[in-house]
Amino acid sequence: MFHRVDSKNREELATRLAEAVIADLRRGISERDIAVLAVSGGSTPVLFFQKLALQDDIDWTKVIITLVDERWVDETSGRSNARLVRQNLLTGPAALAHFVPLFVGGTDPDPKNIARSNDFQQQIPHPYNAVVLGMGNDGHTASFFPGADALDQALTSHEFVLAIRAPGAGEPRATLTLPRLLETHSLYLHIEGAQKYQTLARAMENGPISDMPVRAVLRQNEKLLNIYWCP
Repeated sequence: MFHRVDSKNREELATRLAEAVIADLRRGISERDIAVLAVSGGSTPVLFFQKLALQDDIDWTKVIITLVDERWVDETSGRSNARLVRQNLLTGPAALAHFVPLFVGGTDPDPKNIARSNDFQQQIPHPYNAVVLGMGNDGHTASFFPGADALDQALTSHEFVLAIRAPGAGEPRATLTLPRLLETHSLYLHIEGAQKYQTLARAMENGPISDMPVRAVLRQNEKLLNIYWCP
């Protein structure tokens, strides 16, 4: 269950996605005086973050931003999604938003640290107003990686945050679970380039979810998936 929005280039794509998400946030503020956005890391969303941060016709003090997933590294690391968000989204007008990271310290996402991360997520008003997912060329989304040790749990658990490790993930990670990600008013998949489009086409074919976990998002029937793509 999905709707595709194609753009001519990255600039247009970032602008259109930012406009859609801002509309979601405005709706959240109007309906409950607060709005919540969950975003992904990686290189793809940088321009989108920068476009979103420039929006000055919204009360950013009433916006909470969190992450879909995170590498278990300190924000001083160039691998940190939190660092990416702080440098590209929490700037300009959007610097007034409240950010809730997934990483809470420590060298490992052990049960104690994951419990702390869950506590922080539970304090965020739900459902989310918008969730923006990305996708890797291996067919992962969030930290739902092929071969991940907790993949089945990540796709079915109603916990907010799980620790997850996978051969292609690099560091141990924390990820929001799929049932929680689907608790959103608007759900987006943001991809760029021919290679990602080919990956998406493969994911839409028959095959095990474990081979390309983004299939779990594509095949669910709870929430319309808005796919934003450009060449």
